This record gives sequence, structure tokens and C-alpha cells, in this order.
Amino acid sequence: MPRFDDFVPGKRFRLNSIDPAATPFSKGSEAEQKGRLDALAARLDELQDLLHANGGRRVLLVLQGMDTSGKDGTIRWVFGRTSPLGVRVHAFKAPTEEERARDFLWRCHAVVPRAGELAVWNRSHYEDVLVPTVEGWIDREETERRYTHINHFEQLLTDTHTVLIKCMLHISKAEQRRRLQQRIDDPAKNWKFALGDLDARKQWDAYQKAYERLLRATSTKHAPWYVIPADDKLHRNLMIGELLVERLKAMKLKAPPANPALIGLKVS
Repeated sequence: MPRFDDFVPGKRFRLNSIDPAATPFSKGSEAEQKGRLDALAARLDELQDLLHANGGRRVLLVLQGMDTSGKDGTIRWVFGRTSPLGVRVHAFKAPTEEERARDFLWRCHAVVPRAGELAVWNRSHYEDVLVPTVEGWIDREETERRYTHINHFEQLLTDTHTVLIKCMLHISKAEQRRRLQQRIDDPAKNWKFALGDLDARKQWDAYQKAYERLLRATSTKHAPWYVIPADDKLHRNLMIGELLVERLKAMKLKAPPANPALIGLKVS
């Protein structure tokens, strides 16, 4: 059985060392795998209830990846059984004028998880080191400085009882082409397609190198990255579901002590 540690980047990590089409966590038929995913979603709901009941701890799931890598799909399927009251999703878009007027982490502090909450970031603070680097808006020195700021920011979160789970959804260029074409060819999916997606695709190699550098620089002991093979949607969801359940179980969450005042109480 594969280990999640096998997908954590080290200091000499190469992105091409992980096959985007790999399915190491798949076992059984497709129907059996879908059953596993449903069971994981149900278990995640139970664990999230305990997280909320404990109140003092937090979980932040970061989903980062190229266009069409499946950030929305992951949220839809992995959290399909979880109460919307306990999970808060925030999607990071291009910075607004107000956000650009402040430091690049300012908008992130406002949406970190509250006590007892599981937050999911669709894209994240890493957009502010990926896009500016590829576009040439910041130089190498500023890029390295932002890596340092990010590591300190994530250390602050973990020091204040937040568990970070960072997943880079690793999709191949060929699979991205297929998914983009589907969005173009299907009128019902046209709304998902933006012409800017093609501009980013033209810089595929530059983005792969930028991802590789940031994974090496910001995968830390307190906040490791996990590179998730994402060409197979079902496997992607299973792997992230398994990872979330494992990390939440490791928190050893328990229900609060029973209220003595309720012993023998009868509702009339």
C-alpha cells in the first residue's frame, strides 16, 4: 500500500518524478472505489462534527493546481456528505484593487479557519508567488522573500492550532487539453472556459518549473505539500479523501465530556 509520505516533495524534488496518470490508491472495481469515496465522505462528516465540538482546533485544506486539475470537483465529491455549516470554502481570484494596496498575505488572514472549522481554499496565497513569477512581475529575490513570508505565515497558523493540508493537483498537459476542449465543445460547460486559460497553457513549462520551485521551498515539516496525481478524477478524490481522514484521525478528536446536568433529564 502506498504511503502519503511518498508524495511529499523533498529539497531535490522533480515534478516529473510523479506520474499525473498514476492511480496508486485505487483498488477494486470502479463501483467499489465509488463506494469507498462515499464511505470516506461519511467518515469525514463524523470527524468534522468532532472538530466543531472540540472548538479549539482548526483545519485548512489548500487546493492548488493548473486549470482543469479538479479543485472544484474535489470539493464537490470529497465533501459531498459534510454539513455546509462546518466547512467553509473560499476561492482566490485575481487580487482586487483593495487587496493589491496591501501586502500579499493580507487577504489570506481574513479567511483562515475559525476555531472548530474546516476551511478549504480553492487556489490560495500561492497564486501570489506563482503568477507574478511566471509573468515576470517579481524577480528571483522577491520570489525567495515571499517563500519565506509564506513559511512564517504557515508556522503562525500551526502554532495557533491549525492543521494545514496542502495538495497540489498534478495534471498532465495532454489531460488538460482534453478537459479544456470538453469545455469548449459542450455548450453547457462553456461558462467554465476562459480565454485566459489558453494564455496560461502557453506558459505550461514555466508554470511547471514555478510549481517545482515552490514545492521544494515551502514543503515543511509543519506544513508539507502532497502532490496528487490528478489525471484520474476518481483516484484524485479518493486520495485526498483518504489523506483528510488520516490527518483528522491523527488529531485524536473526542466528543466533549457529557453534561452532568443532563443525567436522568426527561423531556416532557
